[in-house]
Parts: sequence; structure tokens; C-alpha cells
Amino acid sequence: MHFAGEAIVVAVRVHGEHGAVVRVMTAEQGLLAGYVRGGRSRQLRPVLMAGNTVKVDLRARTEAQLAAMTVELVHGRAGLILEPLAATALEWSTALVAAALPEGQPYAHIHGALSGLLDAVEAAPSARGWAWALARFENVVMTALGYGADQDAPEGNLAMELRRSGSHLAETILTDRRGILLAARERLVDRLLRAVA
Repeated sequence: MHFAGEAIVVAVRVHGEHGAVVRVMTAEQGLLAGYVRGGRSRQLRPVLMAGNTVKVDLRARTEAQLAAMTVELVHGRAGLILEPLAATALEWSTALVAAALPEGQPYAHIHGALSGLLDAVEAAPSARGWAWALARFENVVMTALGYGADQDAPEGNLAMELRRSGSHLAETILTDRRGILLAARERLVDRLLRAVA
């Protein structure tokens, strides 16, 4: 197996003393995982932050083998970490993709929606500029996986829409992963609704 192209980092897990298992979302291949040698190094830690766009090169001898991955930063979003609400939105959106999608299946629509949401969070001066983008993103994920709403989230009552999509996520996609992920989402939604009120 070989893949080379741009991807969004969605999850990083420490592996061994120096390495990391990194999951990325690509437009062409969907969710892919690989081992990054030196992933815990001072040079690579800022590159391997969830939400960053990276150029990846993945190589494995067989489909069953964890691929070796090299990464190069294309666009960093480290500045979002300084803004607590934006950082929480970045964490939630990338964690949802990492938890919900099967590996190796293309979901170009989800990749595009995630990229658009991250761009909106980065560009907007406040949460008012991206709150509805978050609701739409969740609907895109649910719809693409066959559980979603019939259409993108309409502009209306943001609190009602986020509560509806949260309930739907808990009952469908995240049934066996409710605890940590949905608790993090609840904190995000509570803070977000206070910020845009």
C-alpha cells in the first residue's frame, strides 16, 4: 500500500519512547493510520497537532501492516490552541472523525466539511462566525454514514439543533463511545451557546 498527498491530522497516540501512531483524514482514501518515527520529537510535535493539514507519505508492504508515515506541515492551526473555545471545537471535530469513520473508505464530503469547519474556526473573530458550521459539520458526518438528517442544518435555533444532533450522535454513531467524547461535546456546546447568546 502506498499513499502520498495532503491530509488533516485527526488523532495522535504515543507509541513507544519516540514514535506516534497518527490517524489522518484524506479526501481520496478517507481515514488512514500510520506510524511516525520520532513523532514525539520537538520538531514533529507541533506538526502532529489535530487539525493541522500535512503532506503525508504512507507505505506498507501489506494492507494488514501498519504503514510507516512521514509528514510535512502544509498549514498549521497552532494559534487556535490559545483560544479555548476554538481549541475545543477543533478537538471535538477531529475526534468525531477519528471515532466515527472506518479506515480506508473515502468520504470526500466529510473531508471537505471538516476542512471548511476548521477554516471557519480559524478565520472567524468569534464563535458566532462558526457555530452554525459546527452544526452543519455534524449533520454532514451523520448523513454520510447513513444516520443523518435529510439536509444540512437550517439556520434557526442553534441550541435546539446542537441538542438534536448530540442526541442523534449518541444513539447512532457513538453508541459504544459515549463517555469521553460526548462529555467533551457537551462542554463545548454549553460554552458555545453561552458565547453566542
